[in-house]
Amino acid sequence: MKKLLSVLLVGLAAASVWAQTTATTGSMDFEAERARLSQERKAVDARHATEQAACYKKFAVQGCLDDSRQRYRADTENIKRQEASINDIERKRRGAAALDRLEEKKATPRTQDTAEERERARKAQEDREQRAADHADQRARLASEAADKQRQFDDKQRAYAEKQAKAAARRGEAPAKVEAEDRRLQRAEQHRKDLERRNANNTKPRAAPLPTPP
Repeated sequence: MKKLLSVLLVGLAAASVWAQTTATTGSMDFEAERARLSQERKAVDARHATEQAACYKKFAVQGCLDDSRQRYRADTENIKRQEASINDIERKRRGAAALDRLEEKKATPRTQDTAEERERARKAQEDREQRAADHADQRARLASEAADKQRQFDDKQRAYAEKQAKAAARRGEAPAKVEAEDRRLQRAEQHRKDLERRNANNTKPRAAPLPTPP
């Protein structure tokens, strides 16, 4: 547990530093970062599947499965935090770019534009940027929902596999239980026969006494 907590704290610190650095330098390639996180998520899923399969070959199956699920949850949460940071930085960068464009327009306004026209243009630009941000949020939400559904499906698959493993274990125990029951019945039958013999010996008539000598 302490080891898992340490991994989480390190992941949080790294994500925070990474977000601050990219936000300051403005050098992030958003599509490349999303592709990297997608590959990282696939690697985490593959490793988790391998660990789950290995757990069923061990003696302490449930403890191994619990440890594997904790590692998987920590890894996926770290990926989700990075994705949220990317989306946040991208929104801030778009907002900053929009403000820069507005400042440029204010600094060099066209003489033929009236105040009303400039306001309409500014409002239209803000609407476009807001729609783009909404679309990005929607895509992130859909991706998160898809990941949640996949995790639910994986949990159901694991529960089914555990149920099958327990059923197989019970089937393996059944022959031993049948053999033990047979031995118990045999002992009971032998005891009954011994008791009948003892009872039969006790009920035999006693021999006649010897005649009295003259």
